[in-house]
Amino acid sequence: MAAEAKTKPTSMSFDEFLQTSVEEDRHVDCRILAAIMTKATGENATVWGTSIVGFSRYKPAYADGREAEWPIVGFSPRKRELVLYIMPGFSRYTALLEKLGKHRAGKSCLYVKALAGLDMGVLSSLIHESVEAMKATHQ
Repeated sequence: MAAEAKTKPTSMSFDEFLQTSVEEDRHVDCRILAAIMTKATGENATVWGTSIVGFSRYKPAYADGREAEWPIVGFSPRKRELVLYIMPGFSRYTALLEKLGKHRAGKSCLYVKALAGLDMGVLSSLIHESVEAMKATHQ
């Protein structure tokens, strides 16, 4: 039997998460991201595990046959950076990333120190386009 996912949705509210788990200087950026992601998905924030704020859900199928629920889009306010989870990855978003501002990207993670200095219109487009791509392929 496949192992169960460790990171799952919790009953903690987004506001409670901010108050108990996020440094105060990150609250504004977190609220901005939550607003963009709520608008993109049409769903409110769900706290996943101890550090991820996710929006909407899908069940990716892994090579070993297991499925585990995961947010379509989300973020994690870490100490040094904000990590945005853009699930379809970034290969199709090269033009947007070039205009975004200072960041670095992994396979499906976008790392930024803060939202200040980013082009918020580009960030919003990136989030909305990624959500639409996920909905088209997973729902």
